[in-house]
Parts: sequence; C-alpha cells; structure tokens
Amino acid sequence: MRTISDDVAVRLYHLGDDGVAATLLYGTLAEALTLAAAQPGDVQDELFLQTSNDVVSYLDYIEG
Repeated sequence: MRTISDDVAVRLYHLGDDGVAATLLYGTLAEALTLAAAQPGDVQDELFLQTSNDVVSYLDYIEG
C-alpha cells in the first residue's frame, strides 16, 4: 500500500471463507487500525484495508 496518512479514508472489511466481504468500517485509517487490532486473531487473518486505489490485507499492512 502506498504511504498514506492516518486521516485518509479507508474501508475495513472482513473477507469470509465463503467469499463474502462484510464491511466493518468506513472511516479513517487510524479508526480502521484501532478496530482491526481489537478483533480476534482468526478474524484479523481475513481483514483488508481498501483505499480509493489500493487494497492490502491488515496483517500485511501492520507487518510492513
């Protein structure tokens, strides 16, 4: 994911085993990271951050 600021608009969503994406939040990157960090580990494995031009898994993002 390109370098972005904490206040950029993102979508945080969970991609389930059935292929269905469930949006957890439309908000800032800071809000999305806070919410994602509060989820159980098995849920974090299936979380994704989406900006207007990119998508990255939550775990890939926090691992750098």
